[in-house]
This record gives sequence, structure tokens and C-alpha cells, in this order.
Amino acid sequence: MVKILVVGLIVYIVNIPFGYWRANVKKLSLQWFLAIHIAVALVIGLRLLSHIGFAWYTYVVLVTAFALGQQSGAMVIKKLRRICDHATSCMIMDVYRCARH
Repeated sequence: MVKILVVGLIVYIVNIPFGYWRANVKKLSLQWFLAIHIAVALVIGLRLLSHIGFAWYTYVVLVTAFALGQQSGAMVIKKLRRICDHATSCMIMDVYRCARH
């Protein structure tokens, strides 16, 4: 159970930049699909590397972590837009630029 929670935390953290990217592009565009599906591929890779398998209870934890990470990224871009006028699709560069001002 601890392994599933650790993988869930990693999934959450990994999805924050992807949610940030997704929130800054047009819905249903190619970039929007990539922001979701690249993260899905990473989650599947984490499942395989961690050997947690594909039991039904792992989906509950990982899908929740995935959705919360995507939503957290969207919330970060909204807050950064209030602080800084300029927001791109790259969370790391935007945080760096806003911290310099």
C-alpha cells in the first residue's frame, strides 16, 4: 500500500506541469491532447517500473492523483497570471520569470 501511495504522489507531482501546459492551450487542440496523453504514458511507465500492477484499487489512487495534479497545474497558472502579466505554457520558465520580478 505504501508503494501505491508513493507512486500516486509521484504521479501528482509529475502532472502539475502538464496541467499547467494544458490550461494554457486551446481545448481539444493537439497540444491539449499531448498535455494529457504524454502524462498518461509516464504513469503507465511508473506502474511498470514500480511493479504495482493493474489491480482495480491502483486505478483509484493513480487516477485521483492524475486528476488532482492536472487541476493543481491549472490553478498554478491562474495564480501566476495574477502575479505576472506574461504566462506561457512552460511552468518552470514562468515561475523563474515571476520570481525575478
